[in-house]
Amino acid sequence: MKHLTTLLFAVLFLILSWGVLTMPAMGDPNAPAHNNLAEYYKTQSLKDTGAANIIAAIITDYRAFDTLGETTVLFTSIAAVVSIMSASHSKGDKHE
Repeated sequence: MKHLTTLLFAVLFLILSWGVLTMPAMGDPNAPAHNNLAEYYKTQSLKDTGAANIIAAIITDYRAFDTLGETTVLFTSIAAVVSIMSASHSKGDKHE
């Protein structure tokens, strides 16, 4: 089992290394960050979403699932912190 885990980590390391080495150089005009998506958002967001605010259109319509995931993580972490703080407070622990 130990050899299988080592092999899986080695394969994962090779795949990630290949991904990093084949990334385009910083500032490369052919990089995916420099595609026509920003122009599409500027010209078509009102027609696609009906939202006059481009930022609101991107966050709520184009990236809704991503925003939902980020919100879920945020509220889960807040609930965990509140739970831990209330548990330590109910035990009588005083941290000053």
